[in-house]
Amino acid sequence: MEQSTSRSRVEKLVGAINEKYNLTSPDVFYGDPRVSDWPLMNNLTGVLSIVFLYLLMVKQGPAFMAKRSPMNVTHLLVVYNLALVILSLYMCIEMVILAVQSNQSILCHPVNTENTEIGLREAKVAWWYFFSKIVELLDTAFFIARKKNNQLSFLHIYHHSSMVVVCWYVAKYLPGGEKLYSGSFNCLVHVFMYTYYGLSAMGPHLHKYIWWKRYLTQFQIIQFICICIRSIGTFFTGPCGYPKWVNVFTLLYVSSHLLLFLNFYLKSYKSKSIQSSHSASKSTAKKSE
Repeated sequence: MEQSTSRSRVEKLVGAINEKYNLTSPDVFYGDPRVSDWPLMNNLTGVLSIVFLYLLMVKQGPAFMAKRSPMNVTHLLVVYNLALVILSLYMCIEMVILAVQSNQSILCHPVNTENTEIGLREAKVAWWYFFSKIVELLDTAFFIARKKNNQLSFLHIYHHSSMVVVCWYVAKYLPGGEKLYSGSFNCLVHVFMYTYYGLSAMGPHLHKYIWWKRYLTQFQIIQFICICIRSIGTFFTGPCGYPKWVNVFTLLYVSSHLLLFLNFYLKSYKSKSIQSSHSASKSTAKKSE
């Protein structure tokens, strides 16, 4: 009798929490059943194995290449970047179309868990978004192969490794909903980013056309600011079927990226501007002498 009463109290507590925060729906525990048989969606083991191998590559790759000449992967890089431009553009367009067709709110909208055409398309594009983050781990492999070890920063490694796990969670448990907006924004950024990388890989003769690298970093920073503002905005909406804690995590996670990108931007561009102004001042002073 006492055990039954305790269980009833727990069930009521869980029910109250679920009603207020939507934390304990079956999908949060077991995942969306529509994606359970899709590649890498069964459990976290495969994804963690990929991340482990990635970190092992980061650790051992530079040592392996230390006494070797940089690999010539120009043609492969061009194809790779072009493929990611096409994939990112497809996902961006698909996410925007689905958000509009579903009349989704930018602040709060539940995941469409129905086996309808739109519901399944949301789940599929969420899976492709996750899969693209696995493919993007090759960014690091190309840096190592070309002995561009200066590119293996904490920001780069943290971003690539964590995004695989985060996007796996979204694809398995929350494939769609309000995250279509932030996902489409990120895909748009990646269209420009991999266009830049592709042009850069083609050789110095095209470098005059990619003067906009600085603005690409600014675009990335704007993206993070917009996502943070949207996440804060969700705190002032009522329950809508989308877990509030996910938006809390999103705010913290994206804020960490924002701080790291701001630090990179200030070190990369502001310091150069100061050095350029000092050089110009010295040059002017010498001419006046």
